[in-house]
Amino acid sequence: MLPSVNFCGLNFTRLVIGANPFGGYSHQNPQRDKEMRDFHTVDQILETWRQAQEAGITAMVTNNETPHVLEALEQYFADGTDGKLQWIAQVNHNRNPDMIDAIDEAVKIGAKAMFIHGGVVDNLYKKKDEETIRKWVTHAQSHGIPVGTAGHTPVVHDWINTLDLVDFHVVCFFDCGSVHNAEGERFDLNDIAEAVACIQRIEKPCIGYKIMGAGRIDPKMAFQYAFEHIKNGDVVNVGMHRGDKESIVQENVALVQEVLAELERHSA
Repeated sequence: MLPSVNFCGLNFTRLVIGANPFGGYSHQNPQRDKEMRDFHTVDQILETWRQAQEAGITAMVTNNETPHVLEALEQYFADGTDGKLQWIAQVNHNRNPDMIDAIDEAVKIGAKAMFIHGGVVDNLYKKKDEETIRKWVTHAQSHGIPVGTAGHTPVVHDWINTLDLVDFHVVCFFDCGSVHNAEGERFDLNDIAEAVACIQRIEKPCIGYKIMGAGRIDPKMAFQYAFEHIKNGDVVNVGMHRGDKESIVQENVALVQEVLAELERHSA
């Protein structure tokens, strides 16, 4: 079985499936973006979730803005959320300008947890806008679900952590927030050590993401490094593009099982 943890009261496997490939967010190049978008019809997204659930994964992350991803979510949860992958909603206000409405919509669709998008939080940090982030997080928490914030640099998470506001943090292994400000892609290996040091000093549970640098790092090496350095109660979020390999979900699950088993043997 894929190991799981109690994550803010929810049962999350230590591998959570992401959704950047669904919306064509390759963080590589425009051709790769189009390839991912073309592949991921609503039916293909639903099939990826079916395979993830069958492989033992218990939770997924998607955004709340890409139309066909939202359509897939609505279909997936049309008959209730019981027995389904638990949706961790990545929430921004690109499609719905009112963040409060966007939060309420995600909960209505079926979110079991949510976090504010990293690019949004990065910009609030630049302005030190505590009032806005506190308003959004408090409103989301009023729905009775765990709420976190993402961010692309450790300083953002350190700021959020001083507010003692969120239930969990979503920490990027790379300082690649530049893409959200139209400054291009930035993936520097030097960022990883700072990211995991941030995760280690934050006592609250964390979700590590972009652990493979958007496909730039060998999967087994990425899983080994991530699980060796994050806390025992933390999880990782990995997007999986079946257009590259039909068995990618099962292979990633097998790799995580292998890596975690090795770590357990070495710590025994």
